[in-house]
Amino acid sequence: MTTLLPDLARHQEARARTPLIALRGVSRVFGEGATAVTALDAVDLDIHQGEFVALLGPSGSGKTTLMNLIGLLDRPSSGSYALAGEEVGTLDSDALAAVRRERIGFIFQQYSLIPTLSAVENVALPALYAGLSGAERHMRAADQLGRLGLAERLGHRPTQLSGGQQQRVSIARALMNGGDIILADEPTGALDSRTGAEVMAILHELHRAGHTIILVTHAEELAEQAERQIRLRDGRIVSDSGAVPTIRESGDRSALPKGGAPRALDTLRTATRALGANILRTALTLLGIVIGIASVIIMLAIGNGEKEAMLQRLSHLGPDLLTITAGARNVRSADGVTATLIDADRAAITGLPNVRAAISEYSTTVTLRGAGNDLRTSAQATTPDLPQVRNWALARGSFFGEAEIARYAAVAVLGQTVARNLFGDDDPLGRYVLVNTVPFQVIGLLEPRGANSWGRDQDDVLFVPLSTASLRLHGQRHVQSITVQVADTRQVDATQEAVTALLAERHGAIDFQVRNTAQILATVTASRDGATAMLGAIALVSLLVGGIGVMNIMLVSVTERTREIGLRMAVGARRRDVLRQFSLEALMICTAGGLVGAAIGLAGTAVLEALAWPIVVEPITVVLALASACLTGLAAGYLPARKAAGLDPVRALANE
Repeated sequence: MTTLLPDLARHQEARARTPLIALRGVSRVFGEGATAVTALDAVDLDIHQGEFVALLGPSGSGKTTLMNLIGLLDRPSSGSYALAGEEVGTLDSDALAAVRRERIGFIFQQYSLIPTLSAVENVALPALYAGLSGAERHMRAADQLGRLGLAERLGHRPTQLSGGQQQRVSIARALMNGGDIILADEPTGALDSRTGAEVMAILHELHRAGHTIILVTHAEELAEQAERQIRLRDGRIVSDSGAVPTIRESGDRSALPKGGAPRALDTLRTATRALGANILRTALTLLGIVIGIASVIIMLAIGNGEKEAMLQRLSHLGPDLLTITAGARNVRSADGVTATLIDADRAAITGLPNVRAAISEYSTTVTLRGAGNDLRTSAQATTPDLPQVRNWALARGSFFGEAEIARYAAVAVLGQTVARNLFGDDDPLGRYVLVNTVPFQVIGLLEPRGANSWGRDQDDVLFVPLSTASLRLHGQRHVQSITVQVADTRQVDATQEAVTALLAERHGAIDFQVRNTAQILATVTASRDGATAMLGAIALVSLLVGGIGVMNIMLVSVTERTREIGLRMAVGARRRDVLRQFSLEALMICTAGGLVGAAIGLAGTAVLEALAWPIVVEPITVVLALASACLTGLAAGYLPARKAAGLDPVRALANE
């Protein structure tokens, strides 16, 4: 025991010689040039462990600036600041945040509690940025509140507490980090005299427990309760009572762990709480993303559906057809009628190698009458190989042949729509229809085919022999087109060249066009792909607009929550913690909007499909839409989050 006493004495003497806070030549200048204002002017100050110091002075004397420098919320323009013998003036913002979290607690005049958090959550805030688990934070915060007589108010929001209770919560938060220094900025300024006396009693109790108390006040009666009074005027110390420091050992003040960061789940909870504080604004912000994602899914589903339907409608053409149309490319006849192809051209083409079959076609609009019903439809004059070339089977009956062509037979084959409109559910075979005024006997009924790629009903048609139509319906010898079926699709290009050469020789000019179905399909597919891309681009524009809306709301949120951001930094939040929180809030908005938009988009496609729209929803489209929503959130949230993280703690705390 005799050995330990001299050691303790030497330890206390060493602590007395080494100030806890040492300022040398510290100045703080705001602005530059002629507008520069000197808030502190070459201040030298030592404060030792365990002191109770009052900083006095009129408004503008520099006492608040000095407190901000001591609390590492601000940096000196010149001079040095050593905390417990270590220079802290050159530390970066994250290192300063760590020192504040571990060693300094703040008590503010206006309490500076976050209104969306309960009392226990406000007190636990420093522990959040130290990386403690939720259970540990709650236990430590509840213990601090219990010591201050607020055990029954743990779940109360600030608006549910009196001014004195709110200040006790602020004090409990300052004690949460177990640090050495308590900075109290006019802690009784917003309280009545009785409650103010209670707060001062708590500060004295903390002083007796070993905390270093620095009280900023303009009230002489409060300053007299401190062991030491330091008066400032015009940024300089004009008097210092210079009380001999009382060395006290620390009481039961277990510090928070050094380092650490908010856990991902805690950051998620914090972001969720912030968004839930203004649920209507959050919902309206979501709306832009919801509309954008739903539009992307629905528009691309429609575009892909139309493309798929078009390919199905053209699938009967196959890759083995050549289509010959009358008239040279970009050349029109004076009377609007192009009469360069005749059926004899078809007959000549059938003699070429690799030609399996060929048909001639001439289409005209006619009026039909049958079973007392009238119908305006298309009459296709053609030749016998149409079912083979068009890959169009008959449901019943037969197609006309060469015999009917030779004898100009008045026979007809009906499409399903024509048969249904004229004869209803009755069997049309053997019945007669008047084509304009000419009677034709029905000998066949084709299988249903549906609409083509342009939406026209392919079953709304009547087929008649080309020779009969030329004689009795339209009186023309020429045909509008010839379709050739090749035997070997690998030789389709050579066959196309042979057909072109044959017709050029027969006509003495290139007064026709030859295309194969692969070219037609490629052209139509490219057209549909372009339309789909355009629809997707329109939808993406709406998503971009939604992202801009998110960015705007997040910027507004940063402005509204400036003081909250300053408070979080004061209790130990690093810049990357603030950046992460605001980025996560934007990401959550866009992700939630993306999920809701995807659900609405899928529901919309289901409704359209039920209404017989051609719809194709590709899973990759939904995945990309959701990914786009997330990327939009990150992009839209980065600028506001960066602005929030770059705020100066002092200015942020001063914001009203």
